[in-house]
Amino acid sequence: MKKLSVLFLSVLLATLVASAQKPDGFYGMWTIEIEGGSVGWLQVFENNGFLDAELLWRGGSVTPVQSVFLLDDDNLMVLRAGEVTREGKDGKERKMVAPHLFKVTRSGDRISGVSMQPARDGMNTNQAKFYGWKLPDVPSAPDLSKVKYGQPVKLFNGKDLSGWKLINPNQANGFKVVDGVLVNDPVQKEGERISYGNIRTEKEFEDFNLTLEVNIPQGSNSGVYLRGMYEIQVLDSYGRDLDSHNMGALYSRIAPSVAAEKPAGEWQTMDITLCDRHVTVKLNGTTIIDNQPVYGQTGGAMKADVFAAGPIYLQGDHGKVSYRNMVLTPIEK
Repeated sequence: MKKLSVLFLSVLLATLVASAQKPDGFYGMWTIEIEGGSVGWLQVFENNGFLDAELLWRGGSVTPVQSVFLLDDDNLMVLRAGEVTREGKDGKERKMVAPHLFKVTRSGDRISGVSMQPARDGMNTNQAKFYGWKLPDVPSAPDLSKVKYGQPVKLFNGKDLSGWKLINPNQANGFKVVDGVLVNDPVQKEGERISYGNIRTEKEFEDFNLTLEVNIPQGSNSGVYLRGMYEIQVLDSYGRDLDSHNMGALYSRIAPSVAAEKPAGEWQTMDITLCDRHVTVKLNGTTIIDNQPVYGQTGGAMKADVFAAGPIYLQGDHGKVSYRNMVLTPIEK
């Protein structure tokens, strides 16, 4: 913690003596690859006359940052803070707020940098290198009435897991086929913590329409990832106020415009179209996201390149859920 505090103070002093800087080169959204295989993004913008930013780092939700400032035209510092659990010498765990610092260096439309945060022991620093590039603006919304489709692809055969595999083969697979239904049941054993994994299609796709049916038990949670990048939330959120974490939402990004969930335990239909970095979601026949732009990946994405083909993947580590009648129809370019 001491090392991180000294570093932050030295950086802050440097900014106080620096001449006026121009943040223009950092404005926009930067997609990021993090060492170890995770991804994220950083969006820098002006907010009421101040430099501001939003950050997605690995998993979870998009978060605002506590502070963002220039060291010079090509170097940026970003600070956020979050609650973490620390284990003391007495073996007891304590929750506290810890800083997470990012130093970002820009070279044209590329960035590189390092993230720094206190280690679990509270005495050392964890660091992770990253690099990224600026994303072009999202194009105008496509006219979906003029989109041409190819031949439908049946993703699940109702018999076995042919065409699917674990993303991480070292994790347990909670998915199985029961009476023609793809069921995920990540049961934990007493006294043992089992790490269940997500499954993905072996095939990869570009833009498409995906239809499926899903059944979510009370209180359960899952997600359907489009091209391995964008999570459409699967959640028992019946009766809740509209939120970007509810059933059918683009997780933490786009909230449903209307609540169309059914109660837990009922089969529900999802009709999802991804086209030209825009997403449309129909839940139980009601359009809840209407051709809205997608500006970057959601937490848990597999890759940083939003233009790359990718698989459909299903979350397997959250809770029990069932899927059936999964059909993907590719969009022809």
